Amino acid sequence: MSEGNLFAVSDLHVSYAENRRVVDALTPESEDDWLIVAGDVGDTFGDIEKTLRLLRERYATVIWAPGNHELWTLPDDPVRLRGAERYDALVRMCRDNGVLTPEDEFAVWAGAGGPVTVAPLFQLYDYSWLAPGTTGKKESLEYAYSTGVVCTDEMLLHPDPYPDRESWSAARIDESERRLSALAPGTRTVLVSHWPLVRQPTDVLWYPEFAQWCGTNRTADWHTRFGAVVAVYGHLHIPRTTHYDGVRFEEVSLGYPREWRSRADAPQLPKRVFP
Repeated sequence: MSEGNLFAVSDLHVSYAENRRVVDALTPESEDDWLIVAGDVGDTFGDIEKTLRLLRERYATVIWAPGNHELWTLPDDPVRLRGAERYDALVRMCRDNGVLTPEDEFAVWAGAGGPVTVAPLFQLYDYSWLAPGTTGKKESLEYAYSTGVVCTDEMLLHPDPYPDRESWSAARIDESERRLSALAPGTRTVLVSHWPLVRQPTDVLWYPEFAQWCGTNRTADWHTRFGAVVAVYGHLHIPRTTHYDGVRFEEVSLGYPREWRSRADAPQLPKRVFP
């Protein structure tokens, strides 16, 4: 039996027909391959379920962490759940389809590059990555609105029952921190989140004010604190490999068709994490 490979992808955005064709072409190299899906599968509950079910039929193990698009409540989505109730329903759906989530026991990849504990995380963001030249959330948001660079989350990602998204983020960070701290000393990890754990990847954004919807200062040391050998993320739609504090960071997104069609090469997905 093959030892298998650990792959990762994010930001499939299957509401676009071109992206659905890319997803249809995603196939494992062996029957033992695993696939990490780091959020933004689609915008509606049905699309998310259909896509994750398809991927689970192909890959031996699929591990999902939510992005902001999964948490949107669109007017035309038959599933009207909001906030934490929507996330809980997504977790139940994943479990029904054999897909691992941030609420499940962390899986251990024992193939090439392992053993490593693959930890999917759900931490959201708390507006602490302020727009350049601003000194607080209010000023940073006002600047973003003045430029017209405003994340759609402001309209569609509801934090219920929390009073705001940063409160939900704080609760999620506390829970993830608790679980990661419980790992045995010396555990090697692959940390998976939709939003980057450190701010540096956002330095290349064309619109730096968008960084406030991209992460939180509270996770800035997680890659060193929790033994990461790789950190997998998406959200920025800038696929690349970087290193921070000696840790490899993989941005594994597909992105929107207008973005990936403008590149010289066709999307090279899924991204190989190990070996």
